Amino acid sequence: MPLNKAESKYFHTALRFDKALLSLLEKKPFAYITVSEICKEAGVNRSTFYLHYENTSDLLKETVVYMLDTFVSYFSADTKDISSKFADRDLQELNFINEKYLHPYLSFIKENQQLFSAVLSHPTTFDSAAIFQRLFDNIFHPILDKFRYPKDEQRYVMMFYLNGITAIITEWLKDSCQKSVEEISEVIEYCVFGKDA
Repeated sequence: MPLNKAESKYFHTALRFDKALLSLLEKKPFAYITVSEICKEAGVNRSTFYLHYENTSDLLKETVVYMLDTFVSYFSADTKDISSKFADRDLQELNFINEKYLHPYLSFIKENQQLFSAVLSHPTTFDSAAIFQRLFDNIFHPILDKFRYPKDEQRYVMMFYLNGITAIITEWLKDSCQKSVEEISEVIEYCVFGKDA
């Protein structure tokens, strides 16, 4: 169903705000970005900002959703639909700790460093627990079932992987992503599988 004029106008205004915030995040940390700067960058007045958002954190949430939609475009077609056929997949295909999945993910982070730094410094803004629960129910749980992990241990296993990878990425971001995508991918792989695997 096509958008009506009001919805279309809101979409274009929201997109201007998202792009303005991303542009400002390339120049400075989120904590130092003001509503005035966002409005100036977007070419939109403050009253319009407050029609759509309560504060900059609200805009940041929306911008992350916008970026997640963009994120999907970094992956090849055969990696996008893997969750639809877990039961039919070979165990090796369900191993996401490899360059096929890590390289697009890490490239996206490297190209959007300020956004990821903002997300990592404001975890409560993004309701991480709810996001994790959706990922766990729809992706991780079926994969761990296929690998025959006991149900009462699955949450621990996933938290180990997710927190470990997040810690590596946090350190990488602190170094302004100096190491290459390939180098960080290797670090993640040998942390999971061992150096000589």
